[in-house]
Amino acid sequence: MIFFETILQGNYIIELEPFTDERGWFARYFCKDEFKQIGHTKEWLQMNHSFTNKKGSLRGMHYQLPPFSEIKMVRCIAGIVFDVVVDLRKKSPTFLQWFGTELSASNKKMMYIPEGFAHGFQCLSDGCELLYHHTEYYKPNVEGGIKYDDTGINIQWPLAVTIISERDKSHPYLDKNFKGI
Repeated sequence: MIFFETILQGNYIIELEPFTDERGWFARYFCKDEFKQIGHTKEWLQMNHSFTNKKGSLRGMHYQLPPFSEIKMVRCIAGIVFDVVVDLRKKSPTFLQWFGTELSASNKKMMYIPEGFAHGFQCLSDGCELLYHHTEYYKPNVEGGIKYDDTGINIQWPLAVTIISERDKSHPYLDKNFKGI
């Protein structure tokens, strides 16, 4: 695995280093010792798998509040998505900045998302599947969300949003008094 820090402090793109032969390929996508080099020592407590049908669909922007903030690692195993994170950490030098990148089954990249970040994605193809690793259990009473089209953050989604849940549509815009999490 190769870790590339993004423009957001503590956020990484992880590239796999597949071993290839006539059968196909094999790659490690987690090793406790290797993840120590980016400061990751927490245990993965929950793993989830999502499927999204249609190109243009959007999921996000989600996060959990302290003390249940979570680290996430996301990998696309079918289709292509534009994966986005927003730094909501009040003491971070990259507070309220966003980063997005393409994750796909073919590029085999993963996004490592620190605690205190909102996360979402838009499908760039039909039939997208993502695997999520979480360091905290899902707790609906401590989850938060920000509106995907918040003009204060100004995420540049590559496509017009075609499908979004009522829940994600109803996330609030951040107001000018938002102090972070």
